[in-house]
Amino acid sequence: KSKSERWYSRYNPGCDAPRALMLVSRVPSLGLGFLRGQRRMGGSSANVRNAHVTRAAGVQEPQTAFDYDVFVIGGGSGGVRASRMASSAGAKVGLCEMPFDLISSERAGGLGGTCVIRGCVPKKLFVYGSSFSSEFSDAAGYGWHVDKPRLDWEKLLFAKAKEVERLNGVYKRLLDNSDVKLHEGSGKLIDAHTIEITAKEGSTERVTARDILIATGGKAFKPDIPGAHLGITSDEALSLEKLPDRITIIGSGYIAVEFAGIFKGLGVDVDLIFRQALPLRGFDEDIRSTVDLNLRTRGINLYSNCEPTSVEQIAPGHFELQTSGNMLHTNLVIFATGRVPNTSRPDLGLNDVGVKLSQSGAIIVDSYSRTSVSNIWAVGDVTDRVNLTPVALMEGMAFVDTVVRSTPSMPDYSNIPCAVFSQPPVATVGLSEQDAISKGMKCDIYVSSFTPMKHSFANRCEKALMKLVVDSASKKVLGVHMVGPDAAEILQGFAVALKCGATKEDFDKTVGIHPSSAEEFVTMRTLTRKVG
Repeated sequence: KSKSERWYSRYNPGCDAPRALMLVSRVPSLGLGFLRGQRRMGGSSANVRNAHVTRAAGVQEPQTAFDYDVFVIGGGSGGVRASRMASSAGAKVGLCEMPFDLISSERAGGLGGTCVIRGCVPKKLFVYGSSFSSEFSDAAGYGWHVDKPRLDWEKLLFAKAKEVERLNGVYKRLLDNSDVKLHEGSGKLIDAHTIEITAKEGSTERVTARDILIATGGKAFKPDIPGAHLGITSDEALSLEKLPDRITIIGSGYIAVEFAGIFKGLGVDVDLIFRQALPLRGFDEDIRSTVDLNLRTRGINLYSNCEPTSVEQIAPGHFELQTSGNMLHTNLVIFATGRVPNTSRPDLGLNDVGVKLSQSGAIIVDSYSRTSVSNIWAVGDVTDRVNLTPVALMEGMAFVDTVVRSTPSMPDYSNIPCAVFSQPPVATVGLSEQDAISKGMKCDIYVSSFTPMKHSFANRCEKALMKLVVDSASKKVLGVHMVGPDAAEILQGFAVALKCGATKEDFDKTVGIHPSSAEEFVTMRTLTRKVG
């Protein structure tokens, strides 16, 4: 028996699997779950009745067979998770992804996607590597004699590349072990059920699928200014052959702030240019001001309220960056000016089949990740909802529940925790003070700022900050925010507390772990201010 027949027989013992599958294959808008007498998301009772009519009338029609129940375009975090879980739920699944390369291009990508190959993972490894410079300095305060430590950049770069290649192989094995068929190449929609896959050497093949999931992620964006092509993005920044003496980073979001800390820690002079008064737009204002202070304390040159206007190369490895405020001379310009949905590199054929896009180029989806074409779905950064790897995983799981398991499931975007791996890092979950005020809420604000104990002997002025946003009426904790060592590790647990609806009283009744920074969240008793 085929996989689909085995799947059908498991849920419908005693029935004629081949005939039932043949009938349902002629109704593309129905998923495998229809075989169990269940309807998928988006169908009214009338639609279900019509489906039965279509299915019955289809007995006399020619059979329509699909190569796959589900086909996924894109092998990043969301695509791989969705394909594996769909296969484990009984669907026949295929996936296409472009060949592996450390730097993405029109014809190169790799299993694991941005996060694994040229994003979260290698960036975090570089954060670890760059943080040793401050650790060496701190060690002197604790009596250690460290004689002029020296960075071997080539060794670090090689170790990073080796680890990324290993993880790329892990993702391939995960697909193999999950019985997902991998097609190496770029995918393009020919019609609502047909995908053309173009291999690296240019050969093509076509496959068909009842449902198609697009999970092609995002790509780095450069502003439209003269000389922008002379700068690089985060893709290339993680694979520099040689460290320059000075790097100028344009931007103030996650990537910009993280790379500023990385390269400063690796011994490079760093300029950080951004349009706002403070870095990390969208985060709580107390978080932003603390990060601003810590960046300056680390010796990073900040140029706030400043916009780049042009880049000019004056000699190999030497550039002039003209801004709205001044002229800067640098050896390398990195544009960390955001990412955009990857719907055009390469062409996915979305317009040809009627998949609607937003003005930013994102695929427009409903609450269940369905596009304007009923059997085509999209998850992850390509939809430009909440652009975080764990969110793409959540959306992929909801897709499987909805399409394969026939249990309509919407991703839950409430209280999503996130972290910025600046040095020291930032982590946050829930509403910022400004978010709460904009929603018309009255809140109690608790803030504690202090020098972490570890810095006591280090002669470092770096600050940690902890903050709670509490609803004044219900005393429910609405937001938890932190800047300081191990912020991400600490906030993951508090994210669970917020998901469970914890109140300030619950926090106050919790016994702290002493001595730790984390205990500050459960010992804050003095109200800082009331807002709203």
